[in-house]
Amino acid sequence: MTLQAQALSFIDTALRVPPLFIMDEVLKCCFGFSGSIQVRYASLMGDENPFLNDEGFGQINHDDMKMWAAENDTTAGLENYTILANIAPTVVKIFMFMLVYIIATVAFLLSSQRLIQVYLVVASLAVVVAGYQVNMATVRYLTSPPLSDRPSLIYSMLSLDVTALWDSGGTFSTLTLNYVFQGSLGYLFTLLYSGPQYPMLHRLMIISFLLPNISLFFTFPTGVLSTIPLFAALLPLAIVKYTVASNLLKCTQVVIEGYQYARRIMRDFGLHSLLESEWVRLNVPNVLRTFWIIRVAQHVVILLGEFMFARGEYQSLWTLDLEAVYVIFKAVMTQGCETAVALLGMTSIVSYVSHYVGVVFQMILLTVEDDERSMGTVCAILFFILAEQSGLTVMEGEKRFVRLCRNFCLLFTAMLHFIHNMVNPVLMSLSASRNPALYRHVRALIVCSLLVFLPVLLLFVLWSFYPLSTWLLAVSAFSIQVIVKTLVSLLIYALFLVDAYCITFWERLDDYVYYIKAFGNSVEFVFGILLFFNGAWIYFFESGGSIRAFMMCIHAYFNIWCEARNGWTVFMKRRTAVNKINSLPEATQEQLNEHDDVCAICFQGLRSAKITKCNHYFHSVCLRKWLYVQDSCPLCHETLYKTETTNEKQRTGENGGNVVWDMGQDQEIGRQGIQPNEIVGNVEMHMWRDRDIDVILGEDMNGRNREVVIDNEVGEAVILAAQGEHHDERDLHHYHQLEPQEQEQYINRVQFQDNEREHPNENNELFTVRSRRGPIIDQDIGQQ
Repeated sequence: MTLQAQALSFIDTALRVPPLFIMDEVLKCCFGFSGSIQVRYASLMGDENPFLNDEGFGQINHDDMKMWAAENDTTAGLENYTILANIAPTVVKIFMFMLVYIIATVAFLLSSQRLIQVYLVVASLAVVVAGYQVNMATVRYLTSPPLSDRPSLIYSMLSLDVTALWDSGGTFSTLTLNYVFQGSLGYLFTLLYSGPQYPMLHRLMIISFLLPNISLFFTFPTGVLSTIPLFAALLPLAIVKYTVASNLLKCTQVVIEGYQYARRIMRDFGLHSLLESEWVRLNVPNVLRTFWIIRVAQHVVILLGEFMFARGEYQSLWTLDLEAVYVIFKAVMTQGCETAVALLGMTSIVSYVSHYVGVVFQMILLTVEDDERSMGTVCAILFFILAEQSGLTVMEGEKRFVRLCRNFCLLFTAMLHFIHNMVNPVLMSLSASRNPALYRHVRALIVCSLLVFLPVLLLFVLWSFYPLSTWLLAVSAFSIQVIVKTLVSLLIYALFLVDAYCITFWERLDDYVYYIKAFGNSVEFVFGILLFFNGAWIYFFESGGSIRAFMMCIHAYFNIWCEARNGWTVFMKRRTAVNKINSLPEATQEQLNEHDDVCAICFQGLRSAKITKCNHYFHSVCLRKWLYVQDSCPLCHETLYKTETTNEKQRTGENGGNVVWDMGQDQEIGRQGIQPNEIVGNVEMHMWRDRDIDVILGEDMNGRNREVVIDNEVGEAVILAAQGEHHDERDLHHYHQLEPQEQEQYINRVQFQDNEREHPNENNELFTVRSRRGPIIDQDIGQQ
């Protein structure tokens, strides 16, 4: 990124931070519903000095709050008024806060150019307010005794009384400074002003800023001098009001256009595309991160100031001890998530830190991280969900800090799970590829040792210092899952390493790997059920909520139901494959010596093998893995194994013989009301000359009584000579009655039929047979 692009990005981020502070302050006031708004703003922090509180938090004492409310109660006299008089101010206050929040939200969503225009109007208003305040302060200073008893400056100037000018107690110097300051503010206002540009109007605006300063040269009554700054500010305020009113319609159009744009994007591309594009355009993570850092920096500065003057005595910051640092940290973390906006800011910080933790482990493992599954993104989403389901923003003081620490513990275990997902494929790759780079193995093993040591250390600390609770059980379950998953990965890594350096083929490797994985998945499944019941106990007896219920449903579906279904599917596939392999004959040592070849799947020597029906030799383990994917032979793609269906048993009888359909049956079927093209029965045959076939009804192009078969592998139909067809004396008599040319054609046809009977797979007539076949059901997985 170029320097100019970085500068523009920084400016855009800085422009969007102030609306977040406005929204944060509105949320602190609870949109006007809170009855302690004045209490919150009684001090700069909203709390008392945390260093005067033994708990280390800035929480106002309940008795002090009662006393403060009694001394500052401004609503006691409203008891004599009607209900409308009591409700109306509250309703107005709520609508005012809501309007301010909406305006701040719209300002945050504006483009950079339009946001700059908004800031120009706000800056113009701030200039007017600053000029008014400085003018009022100057008037009060010069109209108060003893300066008010001195003669006016215009009189001293006209009388050429230089001594009175310089010995006026700072009157002349004060007016000079105010004159320079007001002139600068007037000129700045003309630069910020975006309304009609007229030279005379610019002069009038500068004069309006200087008018109170000029009036102090004359002897006017104090009341008149006090009102001149207000009248002087009316002209700039009127101009700002005119600018806002003239652009109000344009602002409305901008809001409507933004709404229409959002609807169009959602209709054409979906809500996810809209959120993603706006997330990138607004640079939300950087804005939230900047907002939270500034907010925390403000709190830290105020807390350090309160530490320096804790009990009215100055204390140097060099005397700051660990206890005071802990108090500051506690107060900052508690106040850093007291509103939804502040919580989003803390979430962005968590995302930033987690991302770079993932980058560190990525550098250790020498891998490339997928941006869609970045650790920062996953941890940020998890932290925000944990905060919302536990009601972090509505808690107070110590409870909020404790809940925040618990959420961080859960987040830490989630990060360990994510790191395991990073190191597991690296271990499998290193063990399977015979990678000679020892340093890569060492890096992966160091990470695995951390994944075992850190959960054990966490469990030791938690179980040593904290009592048994539902949260402790959840953290313990997640930690044990990390340990079990890491040990499973290490065991499989060790088995693969042993197999990689074995000279002979290790047939039991697949079984050992399956047993180890089954143990690890079973442990995870059991802990998943325990976590579900633990969450149900929390929901019904500790703290409920719709978010917690929704997360429990997600956990029950993905971590319990889906895992159980997938595990059962894998188990059934494995059992079916084992049954299929056991039905195949085992090759003897003589057959292996005669075959003298390698397994076509793993290219390892055949010390033991299974023989398929197509007379191919494979390792039993290799063939079982192949059967997980498909039932055909890896070499010739012949079907290795078929089960008889009920219809087949009914058609073939108890002896299981091949069923053959006669072409002459078509006419009889047609007389019974069944069309020739209509499927009567697809019969699955066992074998026909080493080919698995289906026999269906069809028509011979010459109308002869022929059999029709379909080759499943190549999708072609062949015609065979009819059963019982032979050459008897009638054929010879018919042969002698033919002409010589016809006799030659008859001989060729008979020879073709004889050859077809002897070699049914060669030189057959091919034709297309139309049929409607029913759905084919895979008996292994129960799917079509």
